[in-house]
Amino acid sequence: MKIDPFVIAIALSITLAYFFPQLGLGESPVPLDTIASIGISLIFFFYGLKLSSEAIKSGLKNWKLHIVVQASTFLLFPLLVVVFYPFVKGTSHEMLWLSILFMAALPSTVSSSVVMVSLAKGNVSAAIFNASISGLIGIAITPLWMSSFIQETSIEYDFTAIYMQLIIEILMPLILGLLLRRFLGELARKNSRKLSLFDKSIILIIIYKSFVHSFEEKVFSELKFIDLILLFVLVVSIFFFVYFIIGWIVQKLNFNREDQITAQFCGTKKSLVHGTVFSEALFGQTNIMGLMLLPLMLFHAFQILIISIFATRKGANVE
Repeated sequence: MKIDPFVIAIALSITLAYFFPQLGLGESPVPLDTIASIGISLIFFFYGLKLSSEAIKSGLKNWKLHIVVQASTFLLFPLLVVVFYPFVKGTSHEMLWLSILFMAALPSTVSSSVVMVSLAKGNVSAAIFNASISGLIGIAITPLWMSSFIQETSIEYDFTAIYMQLIIEILMPLILGLLLRRFLGELARKNSRKLSLFDKSIILIIIYKSFVHSFEEKVFSELKFIDLILLFVLVVSIFFFVYFIIGWIVQKLNFNREDQITAQFCGTKKSLVHGTVFSEALFGQTNIMGLMLLPLMLFHAFQILIISIFATRKGANVE
């Protein structure tokens, strides 16, 4: 299997942040914070333009599948992490645990979920519906999951300001995109590849400046190589646990093959786009943003690799 070029680009961004942090520092002549803020708003504006009303209308009929996917995304994932909170509370691992919870509380991906479901010959229209609605739900649910536990840490957060930032930078552009979809939706869909490149560019900028600040404040100084290995093992274990739990549930519910694929592929994904955007709102005023993104980036790389393998095999079995 080929390595996703975007995963390589993420690794390069982190490397640049370590060796060439000048552009991400406060005295930099390049206003990366402003660029990232405007870019985030444009990402969700374009997201609103590309949202498929037809897929949403047809998807409403398959409510059992949608409940399984969204419950997995916003309940099963976070609860698997929350149960370990009593063991890490007040320890040196609490912040790392918080970063895993952040990953677990995020919405599902959009483009990769649809592509992988299509490759595996699953229910594509249901995948589009679930991926789209997951992003909308996440705007409200992800910060709610995080709020209770962030308040337990020693870092101060102003949640009024955080929700205002989410409304201004995400919700309002998204609504504007939905309102203008009738006029600009077709143009956005025709240029979806270019818009995807724009999305990824903004994500790379956010990752770069996040790791610049984290390296500058030596956030990773106490993180040993064995911790990274353990972190990777944890996120991989969470993925497989959720994947097989969903598989067991959909068999009990007698889902057909196409819906089983959609449930397992969409219900196990986590969105790097939403992760970088939400981390900007939740942790942008702190020096731990790079740490908060670390489990998500490991999970992102792994989910693309393993779901690509699964999708190719399932698709080949049908042909």
